[in-house]
This record gives sequence, structure tokens and C-alpha cells, in this order.
Amino acid sequence: MTTAKWIWRLLLLNILLVLGAVAAEPTRGYHREICQYRKGKLVSGGGRQPPCSPSIRYSFSMETLQIQPMSLYHSRLLALREQMQIRASLQGPEIYGYILPSTDEHLNQEVAARDQRLHYLTGYTGVRAFAAITHHGAAMWLEKRYAQQADGELDCDWEIYLANGNVSIADWLGSRVHLDKRVGADPHLVPHYLWAQWERELEDKFLKLVKVNNNLVDLIWGAERPEQPKNQVIQVQAREFAGENWQDKIRELRRRLAHLGCDAMVVTSLTEIAYLLNIRGTDIPYTPVVKSYAIVSQDDIFFYVDHGKISLGIDLHLRTDCYNEDCVKIKEYHQIWSDIRTYAQIWKRVLVSAPCVQDLGTSEAIYSSMPGQIVVEYISPIIFMRAQKNSDEQAGMRKAHIRDGAAICESMSNMEARFQTEQWTEEKIKYEVELWRLSQKHAKGLSLRTVVAYGEHSALPYYISSNVTNIEVSDQSLLVIESGGQYLEGTTDVSRTFIFGEPTHDMKKAYTSVLAGILHLAQLKFPADLKPSEVDALVRSMVWKDMTDYPQATGHGIGAYGAVEEPPISVAYGKNSSFHFKQGYFFSSESGYYKRDDFGVRLKNVLEVVDTGHRHPSGAHFLAFQDVTLVPYEPKLIDSTLLSAVEKRLLNDYNAKIRDEIGNELKRLGNMRAFYWMMNKTRHIREYLPEDEYRSAIEGSSLNSQPLIPLILLLILAAILPAWS
Repeated sequence: MTTAKWIWRLLLLNILLVLGAVAAEPTRGYHREICQYRKGKLVSGGGRQPPCSPSIRYSFSMETLQIQPMSLYHSRLLALREQMQIRASLQGPEIYGYILPSTDEHLNQEVAARDQRLHYLTGYTGVRAFAAITHHGAAMWLEKRYAQQADGELDCDWEIYLANGNVSIADWLGSRVHLDKRVGADPHLVPHYLWAQWERELEDKFLKLVKVNNNLVDLIWGAERPEQPKNQVIQVQAREFAGENWQDKIRELRRRLAHLGCDAMVVTSLTEIAYLLNIRGTDIPYTPVVKSYAIVSQDDIFFYVDHGKISLGIDLHLRTDCYNEDCVKIKEYHQIWSDIRTYAQIWKRVLVSAPCVQDLGTSEAIYSSMPGQIVVEYISPIIFMRAQKNSDEQAGMRKAHIRDGAAICESMSNMEARFQTEQWTEEKIKYEVELWRLSQKHAKGLSLRTVVAYGEHSALPYYISSNVTNIEVSDQSLLVIESGGQYLEGTTDVSRTFIFGEPTHDMKKAYTSVLAGILHLAQLKFPADLKPSEVDALVRSMVWKDMTDYPQATGHGIGAYGAVEEPPISVAYGKNSSFHFKQGYFFSSESGYYKRDDFGVRLKNVLEVVDTGHRHPSGAHFLAFQDVTLVPYEPKLIDSTLLSAVEKRLLNDYNAKIRDEIGNELKRLGNMRAFYWMMNKTRHIREYLPEDEYRSAIEGSSLNSQPLIPLILLLILAAILPAWS
């Protein structure tokens, strides 16, 4: 047989293998029990429910079969598929797959109502998700923490897959779309690095990723799509809170751009623009930012924003009436696209942001709007400028946490006083915590979605409380509250675990182990070249002793009246990071324990990085952490016999600081009920026990092994009695 025939046979075999893979049974994702129920499990009355149809929903009883109209979200899915055929064909051949992220044009995870495209299409209210739609299928990829929420919110048209799981978007599309077809996505909503990754992976599946600039969801949303909010005037972040003029920040940015050999930088991150220009806004939930773009060159500063948000105060603040390099030229929001194409003909090198920890970098639309040879993709210098807080910002962060600590004390003391006379649920407690926080001086909003998890819900590390999952709270189990606030002075993020009844031995042991990890990290002194990932083990070691672990990262950076998760710091073991702690950084310290279907413990503080004034033999500065969060721990859950004398001293020092600073704030507010509640929660713990009490405590902790003693004696007798006989 000739060589040519062998080549043709091998080629034919490869084609058959590819076609076989396409025709194979589709991959399966997250098990959706609710859809199994709808598709055939027995229902009350002895009937069997018919399967979900693409066009109708059924409800079945023994007497009648009722056909109900298709769901709202199913009709929207059909409309999107129609747009894939009709609208996309105006720009070329039909697209057979469409990818929709949950982010907006600035790659924010939390987005404004107008940009909640994924929610409009699917009903999913969470974040950090991607959807893929074909003519005969639909699937969503999200983090494990949101899987349960998505399972309850999505109808049975949707499959659910875990991000970073075994099935990627490209795998799923490759098994459902024929070879040599097009898959579309809106490049404004996709980070450049992810677009390049999808492009490679889809090419391996013989599919082509194409840009669909007219977002298909916007087309079917039509007139129902929320308008841009009116009268949301930009706020100036005063010098007393910012600690630095925006002109000085621009000069520092220009210096760093020159060091990188760049003529200009296109700034797309809303938190970076807010920091750089000392402005704040209300365009995005939980983060005080303004929807805008900025371009900074050595000679110009352009600010692209809706002119309806500009007031005389902003004009004066940004010096828009002059024409030198320290004056800001304000342009309409959408003019950024024409300006980029124009200035790209002048620039030799222009910087766009690369991804950095939580920051996703620059969108594909921005990146591809300029010639590739002039684009420099590099981590934004603004990230490092912003992370290292100046002295005024440091003082502001401490003050914000004092106000926040007082708010938690007020809400919890008020709730405990009414607990026995009222019915409480997770959602009611959430409302109570948010109400007291927003009543504080200089409070501007929440910094994250408040999570209230009781009982078996607290055992879910990523539980998202909602009206759907809401349950009653009693005194029989643990209550986890994770929340945070935005203040003019700073941003807060705190988790505490409470109990209104008496805890079990297991609860106290778990809580004390978690607390020990938090205490150990707060007292750490270390050389400045220590990596954050290496700090993680210090906290986890306390729960590792019990052969358990928690899935979330131990910590992340936090902004000053900015984002609650801020790069470059990420405290997570196993993740290599070239970034180090610096004096003036603020970050969260979190630990947890989760006993499935029973209870969970979660504690989180914000720490400040301070310089000790000493140097390591290598020449690096010795740094240390100090607590900024000042919220009492739950003394009923602390087993002091499991803490060392050093740990008890650390706890007593922390409690003394709360009594001093939060106590003074509560007195200033005139809330003596909260003051006495706080004093009761921060009582001094004896650091050294008398010998007789210590021995008694040790014996008490070994009671769990005593029931085994009679059994062991019986086994010994059973072994020796036959020998005697």
C-alpha cells in the first residue's frame, strides 16, 4: 500500500474520531435533584410527573393534567436563540453558540441593574458566572459556593458546571456544536486573557470564536432594560479622607509609566479611576465607584463619563477649566472608542491592565481596539499605589472599623434583648444588622452581600442567604454572620459566630481552634520578603490539627472606601504570588470550620500591616500585623482549656482594646445596652489556672474516652478467662 493511501486512511480515521466525539453523549454537570423530581419522580397522589418539555411546563395530579404557559426565562432563551440566527447573520454567518458572562464592560462582578444580563436571561442572581447557549442546550459555569443558589434559581433548561471543573465551556460547546461553526461573545464583557484562552480551546474543537458587538441579550431586553440612573452626581473624596491630592497621584502614575517605557495608559477599572481622581459614586452595588473610563498620558488626562453626573464641584475638583497636563478633560462615556483609535496612531507604547488576583484586567474590546504591536499588557501600577494606604487613609480605616464594631455591638445586643420574645429568621437578622450599620456616622452603604447562616446552613462555606432559603433561628445551633460596610473613612469586612443557647463540646472545640488561628496570625512578626501564601499555613494549622480544613482563601486585600476585595494581596496556600506585604496594606484574616449538615464556624478580621522599625539580618524590614476589626468574640464558645497562656493573653489584649475603643464609641452614641453587652462579651480570661483546676480541666477534656474503659476491661477478661478454666 502506498504512503499516500496510508495518509488518507489516517486522515479519515481522525475525522471519524472527531465526529464520534461530537456525536457522543453530552457531558454531565452538577446533579440537579430538583430537575430529577420534575422529570419523573413520584409526586404526592401517586402520579408520575411528565418530563420537562422545551416549550411547556406541566403540573400533574391524579384527576387532571394541567398545561401551564412556558416560563418567562424559557421564552427569553428562545428569543436569544432566534437572535443567534437573525441578528448575528447581519454580521456574517449564523452563530451556533453564544457565551454570556455575568460581568459588565468594566469586568465588575457586582453590576448595576442595567447590566444584569445573565440575571435577565436565566433568573440567576449570583455573581462570577458564565453561560453558554446553543440551539438545543444551555449551561452555566460558576464557583462551587454558588452552585446551590443556582440550582434553586435556574429552570430545567439549564445544566450547571463548576468553574475549574472537568468540563470547560469549550468542551461543552465542542460536544454540541458541529465542526467549523461559529461561537459568538460580546468582547466588551470578556477579559482579554480569557478571550485568548477560549479562542485557543475552541480552535482545538474546530470551532471559531467571533466578536458580537451588539449584545444579543440587550436586543431581546429592549425597552424593558432599566435606564441609566439619573441624578447620580459624582462625589468628591475629600482630602482629609484621601490623604493625597489627585494631581500627586497622576504624577506618580506618569513616573511609573515612563519607567515602563509607555506613552499612556487606558484605565478601565472603576476602583482604580475612583482612587486616582479622588472621586466616588453609586453606580455599582457595594463598591462606591463611577462608571467611566480614563486615559492618562504624559501630557493629557481624559475622563469619559456621562455628563449628567458632572456638577460644578467636580469641575472645580478636576480643574476642567485649564489646558495644561494637570487638568482633566471630560468627555462623553462612549467617546472612549473613537479616541482610542485616534490616539493609537500617535502612541508608541500604551499600557493596558493585565489580570492580578481578583482583578480581571482589560476587556477584549479595549485590547483589540488598538494595534497589537503598541499594546503593553502589564499589571496596573495603580494597584500598588492604592494598596499601600497613606497615613490619613490608615487612620480612616481604623476609625471606620470602630464605627463598624459599634454597629455590630448595637445590632447584636438589641437582638439578644428581643430574642426570647420575637421570632427571628436569617433574613430578619440580616435586615437588623444592615439597619444598625447604615445608621452610623459617615456610613455610605454595604461593602458586600450580608450573609446570615444558621444551623446546617452555617455548615455551608459559601451559603448565600435569601428569601428562598430563609429559615427560623433558634438557640439550638450556631449563627454565622458575614457582613461589611462602606464609610467615608474606609471599608470593613467582618465575620462572627454566635449562639443564643448553650453550645456542645464539639462546637466549643471547633470555635476555639478557629479562634486560635486568628490570634496567632495577628501577633506575627516577619521579614518583608515573606510571601502571603506562606502566612496561610499559620492560620490553617489550628484546624489542620483536627484533620479538617476550610475551602476559602484565608485573606484578601481590602480598600479604603473602595472594593472589599482588592489586589494584589491574596493569602491562600498553594497559589504562587510574587507580591509581598508592605507597611500600610490592609487585608482580611479568615478561618473556618464546617461540620456537614450540623454547624459551621467562621471568623474574619481585617489586619493592618505595620513596620516594627527593626531589620532582618538580610536587610529586609521586620513587619507585623495589628487588628483593625474590633468586634467581640463569643465567650460561650471559647474553651479556655484548649488555649495556651500566650493565646489567652492575646485574647485578653484584644478584648481590652475593644473595651477601650468601642466602649468609648458606644458611650458617645449613648447606647449603654450595647456597652454592657460588649463588656460582658469581653470579660478577662485567666491566663494561668491553679494546678488543681488545671488537672480538673484536663480530666474533664478526656471524659469522651472513659466509656471505652469498661469495654476494654471486658475484652481483657474474655481473653484470660478461658486460660484460667
